[in-house]
Amino acid sequence: MGIMQSLFGGSSKALVGLDISSSSVKLLELSLRGERYHVEAYATEPLPDNAVADKQIANVEAVGEAIAAAHARSGTKTLQAAVAVSGSSAITKVIQMPADLSDSDMEEQIKVEADQYIPYAIEEVNLDFEVIGPSPTDDGMVELLLAACRRDQIENLAAAIELGGLTPTVVDIETHAMENACELLRHQMPDRGTDKTIAVIDMGANMTSVMVLHDLRTVYTREQGFGGKQLTEEIMRNFGMSFDEAAKAKRYGNLPDTYESEILPGFIEDMAQQIDRSLQFFFSASSQYASIDQIILAGGCAHIPNVSATLQEKLQIATDVARPFAEMSVAARAKPKQIAQEEASLLAACGLALRAFDRER
Repeated sequence: MGIMQSLFGGSSKALVGLDISSSSVKLLELSLRGERYHVEAYATEPLPDNAVADKQIANVEAVGEAIAAAHARSGTKTLQAAVAVSGSSAITKVIQMPADLSDSDMEEQIKVEADQYIPYAIEEVNLDFEVIGPSPTDDGMVELLLAACRRDQIENLAAAIELGGLTPTVVDIETHAMENACELLRHQMPDRGTDKTIAVIDMGANMTSVMVLHDLRTVYTREQGFGGKQLTEEIMRNFGMSFDEAAKAKRYGNLPDTYESEILPGFIEDMAQQIDRSLQFFFSASSQYASIDQIILAGGCAHIPNVSATLQEKLQIATDVARPFAEMSVAARAKPKQIAQEEASLLAACGLALRAFDRER
């Protein structure tokens, strides 16, 4: 990948979204049938502990094997992949440049001026940019979104994907992929999100990502170390299980009655506190917003039975579980029943899979 093509990237009509998290690899392929999206292929493959740590690939071989297994199980023949780096791994900045410059001239100027925008030597990073549109303050300028990520992180990601038999065609940033996926949640939003302030809370195994949208544009992001792993560890301690046993029992509901009466309520209370704390940080950082119109809950923790109703009662904010596939058809090989059970965990994969249609939308 060239220095200016490693982030954002090009797109193709044949592209799979590949979400590599701390606990699994999720592969998703979408197509367009008329005006509606269609799920062509889907598979998920668990990762061994610590294969991905702090959102960085620590075991390239293990991740590559999981990618290969997910690709084989999905049944797709598509080999080009869109993937993402974490928001904390990337630096993004909106800059201005003369509107009459060609893309190649902009690229050369960015290389010359890179030390003004990023705290690393240019040979240590992969850079890319995307033209946002005309400058709102200067008619002769355009705004660019500049993105940079350390090259070693991109190379590790690319190595794992190539080991899995795929080609990394697009490298996105997680927050951008999540915002992209929110197009698929508009059917759940009041007034389809127009002029509304929506908090999308993605609570995974180890990390909670908070993204606040206003009028469907991201105005705030935050990550904090909290997730479903805490619940799994509580199950381990209370029922004398190994971590793997606890994870499987939690997933399939094979737990004693005391789980729902004594353990789960405490974890949901912790969820509510974490969300409330994140929203207070948002209000402190963005004084122009005084309220949240809706919370959309995503990630593995969104699959806890009745969690949205309980959180709504505790937080006094309308709360729904993300349903990105509600208006899609699903191919039989993509396991419609499994997707329906796991769709709240697939926002990032959806946002990445949508990159296949960049030129059409």
